[in-house]
Amino acid sequence: MSEQQITIKERIKEEFVKCATDPVYFMKKYYMIQHPQRGRQLFNLYPFQEKVLKLFQKHDYSIINKSRQLGISTLVSAYSLWLMLFNKDKNVLVIATKQDTAKNMVTKVRFAYQNLPTWLKIGTSEDNRLSLRLANGSQVKAVSAAGDAGRSEAVSLLVIDEAAFIDNIETIFTAAQQTLATGGGCIALSTPNGVGNWFHKTYTSAQEEKNRFLPISLPWTVHPERHQEWRDEQDKILGKRNAAQECDCDFATSGNTVIEPEILSWYEETQISEPIERRGLDRALWIWEYSDPTKYYTVIADVARGDGNDYSSFHVIDIESITQVAEYKSQIDTRDYANILLSIAAEYNNALLVVENANIGWDVIQTVLERGYTNVHYSYKQDQNMDFNKYVDRFNTQTGLVPGFSTTEKTRPLVIEKMRDIVENKLANIKSIRLLEELRVFIWKNGKAQAMQSYNDDLVMSFAIGMYLRETSLRFRKTAENLTYAALNSFTKTQDKSIAYNANNQYNQNPWVMNVNTPRGGEMNDLTWLLQ
Repeated sequence: MSEQQITIKERIKEEFVKCATDPVYFMKKYYMIQHPQRGRQLFNLYPFQEKVLKLFQKHDYSIINKSRQLGISTLVSAYSLWLMLFNKDKNVLVIATKQDTAKNMVTKVRFAYQNLPTWLKIGTSEDNRLSLRLANGSQVKAVSAAGDAGRSEAVSLLVIDEAAFIDNIETIFTAAQQTLATGGGCIALSTPNGVGNWFHKTYTSAQEEKNRFLPISLPWTVHPERHQEWRDEQDKILGKRNAAQECDCDFATSGNTVIEPEILSWYEETQISEPIERRGLDRALWIWEYSDPTKYYTVIADVARGDGNDYSSFHVIDIESITQVAEYKSQIDTRDYANILLSIAAEYNNALLVVENANIGWDVIQTVLERGYTNVHYSYKQDQNMDFNKYVDRFNTQTGLVPGFSTTEKTRPLVIEKMRDIVENKLANIKSIRLLEELRVFIWKNGKAQAMQSYNDDLVMSFAIGMYLRETSLRFRKTAENLTYAALNSFTKTQDKSIAYNANNQYNQNPWVMNVNTPRGGEMNDLTWLLQ
């Protein structure tokens, strides 16, 4: 072997050692990327990328809250190839919302490997769009976010790309965690997508040092080529809400919440307060204001389905000022729940009682009517979306009304839009942190407003019904007066007129059950605020 050959061999050996010991050196010298504007070039890391890479080496678990277009996915792909080249039997699994998204990272690894110098290549045993397996047993593979993703894999490094946008990520991470427990690591990266999802909870827990993840925040300002002019331009291009999500790493202003995050922050800063009393064994009934005999209230109730996954809840609303004066949320038997509703409605001046009548809500309504409560809201029968034959025959339904409120495909969007209009115009007085937290995870998904996966919207929906009825209930009042009397006769068969009516067949001094034109104390009721 000639002296020149020996020198080349030694030089290659030195280079190989440098690459194996220093991933930054390897990437800057040999890792080729496809830049969207500049084409094929070496991966010349920015200083912030070098710092992140060193954190990968020091910590097995990293969670990155990042701005878009910072090259972090490219950095993770380069780190993956470095692990594979210089270690045996490293298994890198990339999970994303869709297989094509996960495939993009594998494509970067494959492209870089194909452009390595010959002496760095170690041969492949598998090379396709979704995976690359090297001769030393190391591999990278892309999979979509199915519930069993990673369950049967012996994973060395789990990469979760766009983690905030994967619906079933909790299930996936739990499944993969068992294989990581033997010494593997995880890099979860994403732009924020609101609060309450796995990415947000895991990141904030990492900040509080409650889990193994190292939290890394990379807002747009870390990029050396971006300045305030660039950020201002993003507002114009994307809109302020989308720009905040894509650039600022701000959970509060990101996401697709039904109510604008800035509005929710305003309520938290200006209105949310501790209740003056918490009642019940489970302290589930929160009170902010005691009943005022000069005010009119409504109680709006949602009934849990009974499967253990949601809650029965209600609000007590001061109708005129749209103030939340009391709130309840708990898992409770329907009969006990009906008794609580009757008690709170009576306490708040015989308030109008509105019960959502889907599913077992009918059991609550039946108890309410059997107990003789008169001030109950009724809905039009044609708005229903279930079989009423076994229910409505027990009521006087010639008017086409049934007791309770019906949330249907027709009424649900109207209810939500009215709530959105009132809340975003800052007309409501919201006191409860429980309601606010539900609003933070109440999102648009596939065009429908609903709670984020693993969360509930019981308080939101009952509050929304209350907002909707405040604007529409006047037209139901006279019909409800007549129908309630007929229903009571059907149910109780009692002759005791003192239950609900006075001698003139009118309700006791509550304008929500009196004719609009009925004098109260010799004066006409001022209800013009309801028409605003």
